[in-house]
Amino acid sequence: MESTLDIFIKAIFSENMIFAYFLGMCSYLAVSKTVKTAVGLGAAVIFVLLVTVPVNYLLENYLLKEGALEWLNPEWAEIDLSFLSFIMFIAVVASIVQLVEMLVEKFAPALYGALGIFLPLIAVNCSIVGGALFMQDRQYSTILDATAFSLGSGIGWFIAIVAIAAIREKIRYSNVPAPLRGLGITFIITGLMGIAFMSFSGIKYGTDKKADVTETAQATSQNNLLNE
Repeated sequence: MESTLDIFIKAIFSENMIFAYFLGMCSYLAVSKTVKTAVGLGAAVIFVLLVTVPVNYLLENYLLKEGALEWLNPEWAEIDLSFLSFIMFIAVVASIVQLVEMLVEKFAPALYGALGIFLPLIAVNCSIVGGALFMQDRQYSTILDATAFSLGSGIGWFIAIVAIAAIREKIRYSNVPAPLRGLGITFIITGLMGIAFMSFSGIKYGTDKKADVTETAQATSQNNLLNE
């Protein structure tokens, strides 16, 4: 079983929402023209993921999946509401995004204007919905693990959009060939960054190390038996 720290680090680097799964690319490309707007949207994505994934975890485990209602009434143990998962996840995400939109409009009107339509569109951002669906698919054992995954995924998305925004600010003054200016060069840089982030997939986490030790011990014991 993965530790909470392993889940958190993996979500940031080796399972980065942008560079590993390419989720949330529409907002990533559209709002990464300046670092200021990228930081604002990245912070909003962190907040939305941090709230929605744990809430959806509770919904999944105490309401939707088969046997989840047993805590209310043992006779309801066979009820399976998992077919409602997707629409419930979307409803939770839309509610939190509406709250974020109201707060940003109230306390940071300049940022609200800069983000434009892409702030309410977080509700259908692939990385947000993907976070909930990954949580459901991976069946995290505790809400702490689900929260670690959501925070790591949000930070990973934040790092990705701020990094590309900083690069795009610099390449404005570079002699980029005309056909590649704008989104063309951005796609190329994103691909190169994705290749760079692939190096993190070689990191051995706690569970990987334990598996290696177990395999080594088994191989050693087999060799000893053969030698005997």
